[in-house]
Order: sequence, then structure tokens, then C-alpha cells
Amino acid sequence: MTETGSQRKYIQILTGIGFIISIALFIFFKQHPAYFQVGGLFQSYLGNLGLFAPLIFMALQVVQVIYPIVPGGMTSVIGYIAFGPIWGFIYNFTGIFIGSLIAFALARRYGETFVKAFVSQETYDKYIGYLDKNNGKSYAMILGAAFALPGFPDDFLCMVSGLSKMSFKKFVTIFLITKPVTLYLYTIIGYKGLSYLLTLFQ
Repeated sequence: MTETGSQRKYIQILTGIGFIISIALFIFFKQHPAYFQVGGLFQSYLGNLGLFAPLIFMALQVVQVIYPIVPGGMTSVIGYIAFGPIWGFIYNFTGIFIGSLIAFALARRYGETFVKAFVSQETYDKYIGYLDKNNGKSYAMILGAAFALPGFPDDFLCMVSGLSKMSFKKFVTIFLITKPVTLYLYTIIGYKGLSYLLTLFQ
């Protein structure tokens, strides 16, 4: 097995562990719904941790972008529950923004071998092809759409951006224009959706 194949296998194992963790969290949410309401005991408990709580959460979001274990939508919802709609968004966005910058920088530093470790060859080939179209203009549009719309592997595309000729400044500009509003909306939708699903299993 090649080095890239070994890294990909390792990441697949972590993804499987993350899936199990997600199911466990869902079951726990179901059994203790009041505990996880905004302003509930979970938020109060984190409040007692002081500055460590947001720092730990933002560090988790940074890791989630670079090396996802639990689905990112789940951690964003946890941030909403733990810190409320305003501070939850600020901590969510800060962690994801820093993680995206690191992913971009790591890909630029270590190249395609690093990036290929995180996705299948098919997915890699699908998006890497856009780098050569219209001198990269098509890719810039795709990146903006990935940050603004659901269904795109936007964390992976941060790495692809590092392989492209896109400047760091342009990457940051696209991120700041497209990501904040949609992140806020998707987090609220995710929270409402999770709350609704929990009522179905009661």
C-alpha cells in the first residue's frame, strides 16, 4: 500500500469513529433534550469553564476542517447550543476560518500527496480539473459556490485551493464574502432540524 493509501485508510477509520460518535451524540440528545437547549445545563456547564470553553471549541473546529472526525454540521450545532446564537456563530466562524487557512497552507506546502490522503482519487480528479479551466476562473466560482451552498466538500476545496495558483488574499476574500451568512443560516437550520428529529423519536 502506498503512503497516500495508508493515510487515506487511516482517515477512513477516523471517519467511521466519527460516525459512531455522531450516533452516540444523537442518542444522548434524544435522552436529555432539555440539557442541550440554548440556555440549558450544557451551556451553563461550559460557562463555568470560563475562557477554556470557547478555546477548546474553536480548536475542535480547526481540527474539523483539516482532519474531520465528527460531521462539521454537528459541531456547528453544538457551538450554537453551547454559546448561543451570537457567540456560537463567532466561535464557529473563527475556528472554521483558521482551519481553512491552515488547510490551504498545508496543501500549498506539502502538495498533492497530502491532499490525496483525504479523498478518493475520483473526487480529487473531479475538482482538480477545474484548476486548468479558463485560467482557474471556473474554480474560483466553484469555490465561492462551495462556501455558500450545501453539498460541496468545501473543507477539501480549501486544500485544492492551496494547490492552485490562487493567491492567499483571493482565497481569504472569497471565504469572507461567501461563508459567514450561510454558516449562520445552516447552523440555525441544523439546530432546528435536530430538534425536530428528536421530537419524532420521543
